[in-house]
Amino acid sequence: MGFWVTHAVLPVLATAILTGLLMGLHGDLVVADSLYALQGNEWLFKKTFLAEKVIHIAGRNASILLWLTALAVWLTSFKVARWAVWRRPWGYLVLAVAAGVISVSILKAISTLDCPWSLTRYGGSRIYFGFFDLRPDLMTGGGCFPAGHASAGYGWLALYFFLVIVKPEYRWHGLAFGLLAGIVFGATQQLRGAHFLSHDVWSLAICWLVSLGIFLIMFKTETIPQASASITDHG
Repeated sequence: MGFWVTHAVLPVLATAILTGLLMGLHGDLVVADSLYALQGNEWLFKKTFLAEKVIHIAGRNASILLWLTALAVWLTSFKVARWAVWRRPWGYLVLAVAAGVISVSILKAISTLDCPWSLTRYGGSRIYFGFFDLRPDLMTGGGCFPAGHASAGYGWLALYFFLVIVKPEYRWHGLAFGLLAGIVFGATQQLRGAHFLSHDVWSLAICWLVSLGIFLIMFKTETIPQASASITDHG
């Protein structure tokens, strides 16, 4: 029971509460208004070298390179006999990271929500509509929800479950890596005007739940006691 509460119920509940605050009560606008005002009522970070070239482009490429490395390790496990024991964990990591990012990308492609920088409120040309607002039938979607770039970081939350299997004492390092990468990528995009905070919250939730679901499918209940203990045992 503890496993389901900590790994599924609490994350879903937290996402629902944050969605209500950010989307339902327009907390998104409060955060974005503050970031926009701090930059002199423009998105100064939109074209800065650090935000655009280093964190946005190079960061995304680093995530892709890391995934390709994991893929190479998994493929090698079919050729090197002594690596065979690692085949399923590495296969999980490759699949979970990719599935999280792809899930976010699919939802983003069909989304009707706009990016902050597209809105008249922030110097753009489109009218703001919230998640729960009715949009005109002829109005095309903004394709900006959830946050695609943040998923390149949050996808690595799968490292938590990967390490529960292969090296449990380092599982918290895996969780911290995925969270830190997602927060850095997401915060940078918010500073650039590319996303609202709720977009990042949903990317985080999707990547976590996708990683959890694939973990349960591939390893079933054999690792649930170990994963549940990882919440309380920081050893």
